[in-house]
Amino acid sequence: MGRCKLCNTTSKDISSGLGVCLSCIREKPLEALKITYEVHTESRQRFNLPPSPPRSSEGILCGVCENNCKLAEGEKGYCGLVTNKNGKISRMGGTEDKGILEWYYDPIPTNCVAAWCCAGCTGSGYPKYSYAKNGEAGYYNLAVFYGSCSFDCLFCQNWHYRENAKKLKPVVSAEDLASHVTDRVSCICYFGGDPSSQILHAIKTSETALEKAVKTNRILRICWETNGYINRNLIEKVVQLSLKSGGTIKFDLKAMDENLNLALCGVSNKPTLSNFRRIGEKFNERLVPPLLVASTLLIPGYIDAKEVKSIAKFIAEVNPEIPYSLLAFYPNYVLNDLPTTSFEQAHDCLKVAKDSGLKNVRLGNIHLLH
Repeated sequence: MGRCKLCNTTSKDISSGLGVCLSCIREKPLEALKITYEVHTESRQRFNLPPSPPRSSEGILCGVCENNCKLAEGEKGYCGLVTNKNGKISRMGGTEDKGILEWYYDPIPTNCVAAWCCAGCTGSGYPKYSYAKNGEAGYYNLAVFYGSCSFDCLFCQNWHYRENAKKLKPVVSAEDLASHVTDRVSCICYFGGDPSSQILHAIKTSETALEKAVKTNRILRICWETNGYINRNLIEKVVQLSLKSGGTIKFDLKAMDENLNLALCGVSNKPTLSNFRRIGEKFNERLVPPLLVASTLLIPGYIDAKEVKSIAKFIAEVNPEIPYSLLAFYPNYVLNDLPTTSFEQAHDCLKVAKDSGLKNVRLGNIHLLH
């Protein structure tokens, strides 16, 4: 049972870790965000990360993700992998030579968020983009878990990535990572953390691996699970890598309300929505398998039917054919005192998403519903 520090309301759907309720975030954003900013500051201090993206007026622009950190001498970027050293940007990870990441072979079908509509798990796009009509059993996804992020989600299911950013390891070059694409690997999926803060490394890995695949006439899809904070000057490369290879770009749309996104994730959602729209404009260039997929985590007390309705309407405006997955929540990290998503919340959100004009909506992680 949590209590809101602004209105003193108590409820099982209020996180004591966050300290404010949804109503106060919506109705008293200035006061609420002061409280949540302190929560983000404390959570990030544990890993020697700055509380917010640096914006030094005389700083040097990083320009890799949409936080667009401007770093003063000795200052560290929001992701923890860049700094201003002697008046120049120094990258400790996310370059062609240095990716802070872990990787593994994930047997297909995988538990990927886009598994219900992707080429590897369903056979969508066979035979051009998939080896089998009903899914590629016996093949693997090269799963690349990046140890940094451009967000600070207080409900992060993979929050341990912060340890990688803090230690600046494991280190894997793009060439080395690409060498692990064997003839039984049919896709690469970048997630984390998030690939946005190490996008240069991911692009180089993809280009190297695809060059070899083309020479041997093999299928190799390039896929992404991201918060959408990929730098707008690099997003076209990401799109083309997936579009040509049969891969899928999965956007996690955390919230539609910018204040709610700031409260839960530490940064604005405007670049995410802008990039989603840009990619969505290319959705009809390859319908099978879908180029773009969206998902939202149904956090009890915070991501309600009203929020999902706003997100679904936004997606439908971009293209009503874009698949949308609603995911059940499991308590973790700072929001570890909330319950799992209820059947009632899940089905209310499912209904409003469909009523908003989307043609492909599903519930995921249903085993967590109570």
